[in-house]
Amino acid sequence: MGSRTFLIGGGWDRAEVYEPFLREVRGERRVGCLIVDEGDGAAQFERYAAALGKAGPTCAPVPLLVPLGARFEPEAALEGIDGLLVCGGLTPAYQDALAGCLERLPGLLAEREVPYAGFSAGAAVAARRAVVGGWLVDGVPVCPEETGEDLAEVEVRAGLGLVPFAVDVHAAQWGTLARLVAAVGRGDVPYGVAVDENTMLVVGDGEARVTGAGRAHVVRPHSEGEVTVRAYGAGDSWPVH
Repeated sequence: MGSRTFLIGGGWDRAEVYEPFLREVRGERRVGCLIVDEGDGAAQFERYAAALGKAGPTCAPVPLLVPLGARFEPEAALEGIDGLLVCGGLTPAYQDALAGCLERLPGLLAEREVPYAGFSAGAAVAARRAVVGGWLVDGVPVCPEETGEDLAEVEVRAGLGLVPFAVDVHAAQWGTLARLVAAVGRGDVPYGVAVDENTMLVVGDGEARVTGAGRAHVVRPHSEGEVTVRAYGAGDSWPVH
């Protein structure tokens, strides 16, 4: 997996949740903030820039705005960037924006030694098989409709492959753990981790480690149609394969 990957489950209450990522950023500490711009991209950037500034006063946030429906071109966008934060919003829109560089972006990050952090949608698309939204499985609700990301049926798409497990976010706050349980239970993803808000999962060196205020809920297949769920709190870790 190369350098460490940082996955944030959402939330704005604790700027310090970004600190493990910012400690990994070298050079001039220019952090590119990739935002799918639905018309308020500049305002969203200021929000992330403020949080990053509180967590790491010496970092320099840089807006990387991608208009809704357009594709992210990483070679030019990452020139001079020391760290990449893929931000939050509609997860299917982020997957679409990255769809043209799913193979190229991870290699480029490794080549340039640029650490990756994903916030909410950015965490979900870091997976090899990304749960991008939905609230129904075969027409049956598995999580609240308002968490569906403008999708009805739970949908899994190709992701960046920075981590081998699927990722869902806002777990405790939005009830999305049940969506991940459904995706793992029917074999759409090999296994998954649902991350609470204001919580970061640091993945690298063969392990995943939890930091922040909440928990990470690991969902693994057990037997046909059945899963096991184990919750990990701050300081806990487990081996990643």
